[in-house]
Order: sequence, then structure tokens, then C-alpha cells
Amino acid sequence: MEQSIPVQLKASERHPVLRFIYGISTVCGWFAAALIVASIFVTCHMIFVRFVLGQSTIWQTEAVIYMMIAVTTIGLSYVQRLRGHVNVDLIPSLLPMPARRALAYIVLIATIVLMAALTWYSAHAWYDAFTRNWRSSTVWGVRLWIPWLALPVGFGLYLLQLIADLVALHLRLDTPFHLEEV
Repeated sequence: MEQSIPVQLKASERHPVLRFIYGISTVCGWFAAALIVASIFVTCHMIFVRFVLGQSTIWQTEAVIYMMIAVTTIGLSYVQRLRGHVNVDLIPSLLPMPARRALAYIVLIATIVLMAALTWYSAHAWYDAFTRNWRSSTVWGVRLWIPWLALPVGFGLYLLQLIADLVALHLRLDTPFHLEEV
């Protein structure tokens, strides 16, 4: 009879609100991955139509551009969840834990302020595109509020993940820069 090994959750993953936010970020990662796959299929379709059938394409290039923007913005929260961004931890690793914790607070708060501003302004841009029924100037003429929705949604979800990271740091469920004290 096989015995299952219990999975050890990190302290931050045991907190129900943080676990919910981490789940949202994970779904964002899956959605971003699905968009990458979809953009590959659209690109292959475009190549087939242009070079095999010898016809012009109308929507494919623009659709792939919008999908890559959505991948980038909506995938932010998932990458933050995994700590997948470029991370240079030389300075934090040289600092004692109290200074490391203070630096982590400064970095997280500064990033939260920046992302809140980006979320706010991108929501205004999206609202303008929605209320004024703006369309792209291409033959396809897509309603711009549809692809632009990825900006406030993606930045907002990244902001939510950053706030969860700040709460986890404050509750001491996570260590600053994921570095243990030596």
C-alpha cells in the first residue's frame, strides 16, 4: 500500500486570503500561457494564408500584438507570485535581517504606488476607449476597449499580488527577498 507524503505548505499559503490571491495569480498564469499558445496558432494561420494561399491577412498581426500585450500584463501577477522577475539579491543578502526587512518594505511599497498609478491611468484610458467607442485605424477596426481591458485588469491583479506579498511580509509569513537569516 502506497503512503502519500503530506505536502508542506509555506506559512503564507496557509493563510486563506493569501491563498485565494495566489490562486487568482495562478489562473492568470494559465490564461497568459493559453494566450501564447493561441498567438502561435494565429501566427501559423497568418503564415499559411499569406505564403501558401497567397492572400492578404487582415486581423492576424493586430490580434497577435494585442494577445502579447495581454500576456505581458495579465501574466505579471503570476510571475510575481513565483518571484520570477529578475532579482538581484546581492545587497539584501549582505544586510542584517532588520535592514533587509526595511528594504523589502521600501521596495514593495514603492512598487505598489507605481502599480496603483498605472492601474488608475490605464483604467481611465480603457474607459475613454469604451465610452467613445474608439476603434483601431486598421482594416479590422477592432473596438479598442477590448484589448485595452488587459491593461487595468493586468496591472490591478499585479497590484493585488504585491499587496498580498506585503501582507505576508508584515505578518512574517514570508521572509524579505525570500532569503533566510544566516
